[in-house]
Amino acid sequence: MGCIIAEMFLLKPLFPGDCEIDQLYKIFRVFGTPNDSVWPNVTRFKNFQAEFPNWEGVPFEELVPAIDDFIDLLLKMLVYHPIKRITAKEALKCKFLEGIPPIYE
Repeated sequence: MGCIIAEMFLLKPLFPGDCEIDQLYKIFRVFGTPNDSVWPNVTRFKNFQAEFPNWEGVPFEELVPAIDDFIDLLLKMLVYHPIKRITAKEALKCKFLEGIPPIYE
């Protein structure tokens, strides 16, 4: 959901990968390679590769315009661990979307 919102706002893909692994590496370079401290048991997942490069990540603000409310929303949407990620219902209440009237009641 976060990548789609970002692409709609930025008018370009946030992580434009040439293939699945390139896409993952672009995400890892920004957010850091996931590990068990940010996503418990991720290293035990079937497709997790111990050979993945270990990137620390970079400040997200370097990728997107300096709009604090937009960055805040995206960072909450792009959390690795699905349980810690913001829900759609919570996202609709964020400051970035404040003032946008609902399409239906």
